[in-house]
Amino acid sequence: MVAWAEHYRNANWFMVYYLSLVHIGAVVGFTCLPECKTTTYYLLAGLYVLNGLGITMGAHRLWAHRSYKANGLVRFFLMLCNAMANQGTIFHWSRDHRVHHKYSDTSADPHNSGRGFFFAHMGWLLVKKDPKVVKAGEGLNYDDLWADWTVVLQEKLNPWGNLFMCFGFPMIVAMRYAGENWFNALFVCSFLRYVLVLHATWLVNSATHFYGTAEYDSTICPRDNWFVSVFALGEGWHNWHHKFPYDYSTGEGEFLQFNPTKQIIDLFALFGLITERKRATAIWHRMRDARGKGKLAEVVDPEGDDPLKAFTELKSKML
Repeated sequence: MVAWAEHYRNANWFMVYYLSLVHIGAVVGFTCLPECKTTTYYLLAGLYVLNGLGITMGAHRLWAHRSYKANGLVRFFLMLCNAMANQGTIFHWSRDHRVHHKYSDTSADPHNSGRGFFFAHMGWLLVKKDPKVVKAGEGLNYDDLWADWTVVLQEKLNPWGNLFMCFGFPMIVAMRYAGENWFNALFVCSFLRYVLVLHATWLVNSATHFYGTAEYDSTICPRDNWFVSVFALGEGWHNWHHKFPYDYSTGEGEFLQFNPTKQIIDLFALFGLITERKRATAIWHRMRDARGKGKLAEVVDPEGDDPLKAFTELKSKML
C-alpha cells in the first residue's frame, strides 16, 4: 500500500484542484436539472453526443489509431467537438493513448490497471506521470499528428480554445436557443455535461480492464463491456479493440453491438467524407478457424503486432 505521504509528494495539484472544481460544478448542475427548460434536456443530450464523438470518432479512432481517413471539413468538425470535450489536446490525448496500447497494463501505461480501478479511472490524472510513461511517450513517432493542420490549430489555441468550447460555447447556445438562464446554462450544459463525458471516457480505461468478456484474446486484461459501450458511444468492446486496435469499428459486430460511433463513421463514408476504413473481421475469422485446428501461430495479422510474441514477454520488460 502506497503511503499517503508518497501520494502527497506525487500529487499533480493543478489537476487535483481543477477536477475537484469541475466536479463541484457538476453537482451544482445536477441540482439545477428540475428547474431547466425541456429544450435544455435535449440540448444536454446533444452536446453529450457531440463531445463523445470528439473523443471516440476523433481523438481515438481517427487521430490515435488512424483507422480511417477523413477530409478537412470532418477533421475540423471533430477538432471542435474534441475541444468541447476538453480532455487535453488531440496531440496529448493521442500520445497517451498510443503509449497505453503499446505498453498496456504495465508500469509504462499512463492509466495502468495494475494499480487499481481508481487509478485507471481518474487517479492517473491526479499524480505526476511515472518516468517510464514519459520515456515511453518520447519513444513514439507523432509526425502524422503534426502534419494535420487541425491538430496544429487546436494546439496553437490551447488552452483558451478548449476552455471556451467546453464552458463558454455550451452556455451561450443554451441561453440563445433554449432560453435558459445563465446559471443553469453554465452549470448544466457546461459543467454537468463535461463531467459526464469525462467519466464515460474514463470507464473505458477502468471498467473495461476489469469487467466483461474476453472472447478474442483471454491473455490480455481488456474486456468487452456492453454497459460501458452505452455511455461511451460504442467504445466498450475493448477486448476486440486491443486485439485489433487499427479496426475503425473497435468491435466485431456490424449491427448487434451498440456502436453509434461506427454508424456515424459509416454515414459520413456514404457521402465520401470518410474513406479507407480499416476492418479486422477477415483476419479474425482466419484466427478463429486456425485456433480451432491448433494452428493459430501460423496466422499473422499484417496490420497488427506479431502474435508469436507473447504479451507476457513485453510485460515482463516493463514491470
